[in-house]
Amino acid sequence: EIKHGRVAMAAFVGYCVQSNFVFPWSMTMAGEGFPSTDLSPPEQWDALPLVAKIQIVLFVGFLEWYSELTPGEGTDSGLPHYTKGGQPGKYPTFDAIPHSVPFNLYDPFKFSTGMSAETKERRLRAEINNGRLAQLGIFGFLCEQTIPGSVPALTGIVKPYAGEAMAPFEANWTF
Repeated sequence: EIKHGRVAMAAFVGYCVQSNFVFPWSMTMAGEGFPSTDLSPPEQWDALPLVAKIQIVLFVGFLEWYSELTPGEGTDSGLPHYTKGGQPGKYPTFDAIPHSVPFNLYDPFKFSTGMSAETKERRLRAEINNGRLAQLGIFGFLCEQTIPGSVPALTGIVKPYAGEAMAPFEANWTF
C-alpha cells in the first residue's frame, strides 16, 4: 500500500504539472520539443516517441529492481525484503553504487535523521492517507477523461481523452 500510494502521489502531481507546464528545452537530440499543454496528459504520453517511453519504463523498472535487492554476504547494500522481516516502504540508499549519486530517494537532505519514532509513525500514517487520496485523485482524472460526466466535480476541468489509458504503448508501437 505504501508503494502504490507513493506511485499514485507521483502520478497525481505529474498529471497536474504536465497539464499546465512544458519543459522549455528540447526533448530529443533532433530538437523536437515536449508535447504542449494543449493536449491532455494521456495525449502527451501518446505523443512521446516510443524510445522515450521505453527509457521511462526502464528507469522505473531499475528503481523497482533496486528496491528488491537483498543484502549479499559481506555487503551492507540492500535491505531485507519487507516479507522477510524488512521495514515496509523503506527504500535502500544508493551508497553501494560504484559511482557517486548525490541524493537518495528518501530524505535526500537528511531532514528526518533525528526524528522521534512517534513523529515518524505519524508521518507514515499521513503518507498512507495521502497516497490513498492520490489514488482516488488520479483515477478520478482518468475516469472523467474517458467517461465525460463520470466525475461531476471535474467536468470541464480535465480534457476528454479518446485513447486507451490502460494500454500505454498502443498509440505508437513503432520504431
